[in-house]
Amino acid sequence: MQQLTRRQARRIAVRAQLLDAPRPTDLLTVVRHLTGLQVDLTAAVAPNAGLVLWSRLGSRRFAADDLDEVLGDGSLVERGARLRPVEDVALYRAEMAVWRSADPLDDWRSESQTWLAANETAREDILNELRCEGPLPAQAIPDTCDLPWRSSGWTNGKNVMKMLEIMEARGEVAVASREGRVRHWDLAERVWPDDPDLAPGLDEALAEQGRRRLRALGLERPIASQVASPDAVEVEITGVRGTWHADPVQLARLDEPFRGRCALLSPLDLLVFDRVRLAEVFEFDYLLEMYKPAAKRRWGYWAMPILAGDRLVGKLDATADREAGALRVHAVHQDDGFTAVTAAAVDRELRDLGRYLGLDVVED
Repeated sequence: MQQLTRRQARRIAVRAQLLDAPRPTDLLTVVRHLTGLQVDLTAAVAPNAGLVLWSRLGSRRFAADDLDEVLGDGSLVERGARLRPVEDVALYRAEMAVWRSADPLDDWRSESQTWLAANETAREDILNELRCEGPLPAQAIPDTCDLPWRSSGWTNGKNVMKMLEIMEARGEVAVASREGRVRHWDLAERVWPDDPDLAPGLDEALAEQGRRRLRALGLERPIASQVASPDAVEVEITGVRGTWHADPVQLARLDEPFRGRCALLSPLDLLVFDRVRLAEVFEFDYLLEMYKPAAKRRWGYWAMPILAGDRLVGKLDATADREAGALRVHAVHQDDGFTAVTAAAVDRELRDLGRYLGLDVVED
């Protein structure tokens, strides 16, 4: 089994996430490589999808309107709260079919199917309403459910919204557009242009999803609920527990010179999203603190991890004050102190973030 140092493991992950130098140049190429962008509209600085693209492309190659353009022309579509290349919908058709089958993959799907079956008339009402009037927001669709949706979370009693999300998973409806935070729904056949009959089978689709996921991550922990990439190479990392899966393309690049750069990352960026990998491979102490009381936060509401080369070296606490036209920098938390080169690079990225947002950088 191949043995990696932590530095080698980090470089695999950074390269796979397109966070080394030189920067990529094309928006759709980035999204296709990353497999998708999580939709999170928290706008303390900017919504997640835009921040992920900006951190790769920079303000000279990416503006906020660029994302609206590829959503508007159908190059990207939303599915399951992720923006995905429209051609990738076919990879999820087999899972949609499982949602409609009598043999669900897990208990959660089974419970949702049981609830949907109890409200079959309401499901048909939604399809008819969208067929005649769509696209529509959930609030504009009458609630004709006989059995309300029950949960311990914020979806409790939100029958139409929950039914639309289940119907999306089944491949019956899709998000046609957003106006602010509001999703507008339509029949999937009018949003997703692929032919379901040409989609790969479940095993092939899951294997390809695994292959693309590993290509985007470079290095991942084996997880029982995920189908691993057929191309995965098992590796061990010195000082890190367990066996990991590495992308063979990135393993083959280990002898190439590594050209790192500085990047300010969304808290939901895939480089930092797996907190176990973050702690063990990057040895980075981090937690998204937006759900903590202000007095208990160490780094800030939407603190952005700071990448320098192959190391995560600090957190940026900033807020976009759009009314004042300012990107307010509350603090730059340095984990071990920045070198002069790192400090200058962080400052350049801050100025570039301000250009992307159209805001002046102001230090509080």
